[in-house]
This record gives sequence, structure tokens and C-alpha cells, in this order.
Amino acid sequence: MRARVFLGVDLGTSELKALLLDDAHRVVGSAAEPLAIRRERPLWSEQHPDDWWTALDRALLRLRDAHPKAMAAVRALGPTGQMHGAVLLGADDRVLRPAILWNDGRSGAECEALARAIPSLEEITGNRAMAGFTAPKMLWVRAHEPDVFAATAKVLLPKDWLRLRLSGEYASDASDASGTLWLDVARRAWSEALLDACGMDLRHVPRVMEGPEITSQLRGSVAERWGLRPGIPIAGGAGDNAASAVGIGAVHPGEGFVSLGTSGVVFLADDVHRANPAAAVHAFCHALPRRWHRMSVMLSATSALRWARTLLGLADEAVLLEAAATLDAARRARAPLFLPYLGGERTPHADADASGVLFGLEHGHDAAAVAYAVVEGVTFGLLDGWQALAPEARSVGSLTLVGGGARSAFWGAMLASALDVPLRVGVASATAGALGAARLAWLADGGRLDEVCRPIAAEHTFEPDLHQAALLHARHARFRALYPALAPSFHAAHTP
Repeated sequence: MRARVFLGVDLGTSELKALLLDDAHRVVGSAAEPLAIRRERPLWSEQHPDDWWTALDRALLRLRDAHPKAMAAVRALGPTGQMHGAVLLGADDRVLRPAILWNDGRSGAECEALARAIPSLEEITGNRAMAGFTAPKMLWVRAHEPDVFAATAKVLLPKDWLRLRLSGEYASDASDASGTLWLDVARRAWSEALLDACGMDLRHVPRVMEGPEITSQLRGSVAERWGLRPGIPIAGGAGDNAASAVGIGAVHPGEGFVSLGTSGVVFLADDVHRANPAAAVHAFCHALPRRWHRMSVMLSATSALRWARTLLGLADEAVLLEAAATLDAARRARAPLFLPYLGGERTPHADADASGVLFGLEHGHDAAAVAYAVVEGVTFGLLDGWQALAPEARSVGSLTLVGGGARSAFWGAMLASALDVPLRVGVASATAGALGAARLAWLADGGRLDEVCRPIAAEHTFEPDLHQAALLHARHARFRALYPALAPSFHAAHTP
């Protein structure tokens, strides 16, 4: 091939995606492999890193077989993936235990202990201590698995463990490192005080680089297996949401997206570090130097739909969305309400004890009514997050809709009306993270920012509908009243 080609790898929670992008912004090919979560105890969420490597190997072998010329033309690789996960390695780089994931809620007590130990934590990190972050996970390991903690020589984030396997190098990027609670986000450097509070030091963490920087080179053995050139550079990459922003071109202040993935996110790019920890809004480094972003995060978005379709015995989430769409306005107004807190919640409640609730069930409610309630409940969770962002967010002209849920026109229309903002959907919306990882590889190969980080073309725009918005906002007021009324019961249920 004459075109330059770049490989993006997106280690998601439910699947790993790999994508080939050429220098004409064409997606040459892609492959995805499913991943499963282990939930052995309440609040726990784990995966074994070996499963990630198996999924990566299968995906790249599929790309090698389907697109051998494109794979041979790859000039650089960019990694992205789920944030916050703790991969604990011994001195020999052996994985000591399954990785504790971003949606694991076991470390609530450790969050409180860390905040007491470092009163300036929110000032340093720009974020509240929440159970999903990496630092409290390590405090939990120190308290409950002391032998594992003592044997830990390195702690890596998920995509950075893949980097180690690909290149033999320890490295991370500023956007992903922001989600550990060990990074001084304004300075884009590790905080030794926060590491020390967790019984760690700089030897336990990788060096932090920028997303487009070259961190390492691909090992010859894996390059040969996958039909790639040995020694191709590996970019710093990004956390999943920062990579999605690069993928859709949201790299300037005020640009952003709504993500319908396993979790749900509303993301806004910034040119300065703006923090609002009181509202449980995340303030992280962007994937590009001297840029930051804010985002609201809910823990269960499409994962709530996955739970509901299993409960209802439906074939997949698309069937659930089709069932929800059958309700007319009158039936929607009488549908039950759903609190989507199946694994706790971040924005705006920062409550690992919060639980899912179906409220207002009646004899007349059927599977379609419950399906509608779940889709609407996730929508309301995203609306809560949108309202938690700073007031200037209201002046945003439009947002891009990304993630697997972006394939649903019914859901896109509902979200646009609830948020009262136009939502743009493009051909790359469902694979924005992998596309952003490939674009960061392109930048590492010398690409110009304005050339590489173009906004994706909108195939469709969902405009707010006043009638639907009125119905949704009336039901949202009832939804908002449920959490404070039920919070004491949530906490009592998790108190020994």
C-alpha cells in the first residue's frame, strides 16, 4: 500500500477493538473480541489481564488475515482503553492478581481514609476520591491482601499493561494517569505525597508522557506474528474518553461528546485545568499537551441495558431498544422510573453504595414499559451529569454522540430532547476510541494536529423535541427526588 496506515487498539470493558486508519482518514478494517467481567462478590468487578492479551491476539490475527497489505503498511500503534484499573505486577512482571476495574466499588472506606490523610487531595488532583479510582484500590489491597501488596513492584493501568507486553517498556500518558488519584493534574506529573499516602513511591508507577509522544517500539516476535513491521513506534495513547475526543475531533475548548458505552459520559474539552470536585465532575488531562477536559461519569449505561435485556429474556440490547420505542406518550408518562445505579454511581452522587431501583411498578406494566424505564433512567443519569458540569456548558452548540448506544435513533432522539442540545452522529461514532488511538499514532508519526484531528462528518443530527422534552423533564423531577429519599437505605444495606 502507498498510503500510510495507523493501528488503534481500544481495550474496552466488554470488548477489545482494533482499527486500521489510513492517511486519507479511511477506516481500512477493524476487528473486535468480547471480554467478560468477573463479579465474584458484591461491588467487585475484575478481569484477568491474560484475557486482554488473548483478545488482542485474536483481533490482530483477524486483521492480518483480512488486510495483510494494510497491516504491513502500519507505521505506528496507538493504545487506549478503560481507565482506573489496577494491574499489579511482581518484580518479574508477573501479574499478581486479577485486575480491579474502574467499576469496582469495594474501596469506599479507603476513599475516606485517603481524603483524611491528604486534605489537599482535591486541590492536587482536581477530583474527589471515588471507589473506581486506582489509589483507593491499592489501599484496599494493602489492608486485605498484604502479601500481594508487599510483592507489588509496579502498578499499571490496563492499556499500559498491554504496552508492556507489546514493547517491554513501562509508560503511561497524562490523560489515563489522571484517573489514578496519584497525578497532579495541573502539573501533569505524579504527586509523591499521594503515592506515599498509599505506601508507594515513584518506583511503583510508570513514567508519564503525552498522548502523541513515542513511548516504545513493538517487539519483533509479536510484530512477525501479526504481520506488522518490527520496531514500529507505540504512542503514549490515552484513556478511553480522551481517545474518543481525539477520534471525533473534540480537541478545542467547548467541544465534546456524550458516550453511550458500558459507562455513560458527558465530555467537554478545555484549554485550562478547570476542577469541580464538589459536583463529582472529573477534571483530567486531555490526550494532547497543554489541554485538559471535564466529564461527568455514570457507571452503568449500556451495561444497564445489558442487565435488563437478560432479565427480560430478550435477544440483545437492540431488541430492548425496539421494545422501548413502542410506547406512545401516554404509556411513557405512566412507565415506572429506573435508578441506573447497578454498581454505585459517580456523578453527581459519588456513592458506591447506591443501588438500582425500579419504582412505581403496576400490574399493567409489561416488558416494553420496563425496557423504556431502563433506557430513560440511563438518559436521566446523563442529564444529571450534564447539569453538574459548569454553567458555561449550557452555551455548547452541539455534542457528538459516540459509543455502541449511538447506533439507536430512538435513544439519540431521547437524549437530545433531555439534554436540550443537538447531538451529531457520524460514521465513526461507534468506534471513536479506537479511531482516536489510531490518530494519536498518526501524530506520533509526525502528523499535524489540524490534519489529523478533524471533526468527523455528521451523518445525522438529533434535534431536541419540545414535546418530548416536556414529558422527560417532568419525569426527571420525580427521578431526582428518589435518590435522596432512598440513600439512607442504600447505605444501611452495605453497612455490616
